[in-house]
Amino acid sequence: RVAVLEACLGLAGMLASVGGGQWRRAQGYVNPFWLVLAASLAAALYAAFCLQESVKQRKPAKLLTLRHYQAVYRLYTAPEQLSSRRKLALYSLAFFLLVTVHFGTKDLFVLYELGSPLCWTSDLIGYGSAASYLAYLSSLGGLRMLQLCLEDTWVAEIGLVSNIAGLVVISLATTTALMFTGYGILFLSMAATPVIRAKLSKLVGEAEQGALFASVACVEGLCSLVAAGVFNSLYPSSLHFMRGFPFLFGAIILLIPAAILGWLEIWDSDLQYRHFSDASPSPAD
Repeated sequence: RVAVLEACLGLAGMLASVGGGQWRRAQGYVNPFWLVLAASLAAALYAAFCLQESVKQRKPAKLLTLRHYQAVYRLYTAPEQLSSRRKLALYSLAFFLLVTVHFGTKDLFVLYELGSPLCWTSDLIGYGSAASYLAYLSSLGGLRMLQLCLEDTWVAEIGLVSNIAGLVVISLATTTALMFTGYGILFLSMAATPVIRAKLSKLVGEAEQGALFASVACVEGLCSLVAAGVFNSLYPSSLHFMRGFPFLFGAIILLIPAAILGWLEIWDSDLQYRHFSDASPSPAD
């Protein structure tokens, strides 16, 4: 379900990119921004007056209270199930690094495409943005197919490999064909994010799901802040020796969440094997 939600985001972004590129070329930037404002207001009104709570509160909830912050704090520091809390912290770190790279590199695509030697026009930039959003849909299909024969963690690892390889190709792109090749290699790049979200959700109880979603939203906000500060300052600093260095830097950073996910999966498999060995009766019995 998380992957389907992200695929909807990708479909909307792809349609907006293709239509927006042509619209900006014909009428400039003002009218598209009016549409963005109208769509945002419509979404806010729909969320405020039409959507209902999925979990009903047994008692009226207070708006100004520290209880919600305490719930998020207890989520990571509660003494019970210490191994689950450690895995929660490691998965959160992997999610933070992955989303930071995603936000940081996505913000630079347009600048990279506008500059020499690519020098793309607005319609090409729209097609390129649509190609990047296409990864949401292809990742959903790839996730569903790969889950038939692989564990979720290894599907996420394949998604990270796709992300790393695509960023490396984009960092070296000097032609339009090579740039779109990089976008094509990113076709499974969004498969890791829903897997990590699902892993996080399985580590907490039903009563802690709200606190988990709140902490994930905070992590995403922090990712946006860190990505803007790091990648937007790294791009002008690296222009004199390699224009695509921020993408290469992002690919290197993604090796860390790949290592975290692989280590946690191997650790869990080892624990399950030990538990199975201890539970199995010996031949003497």
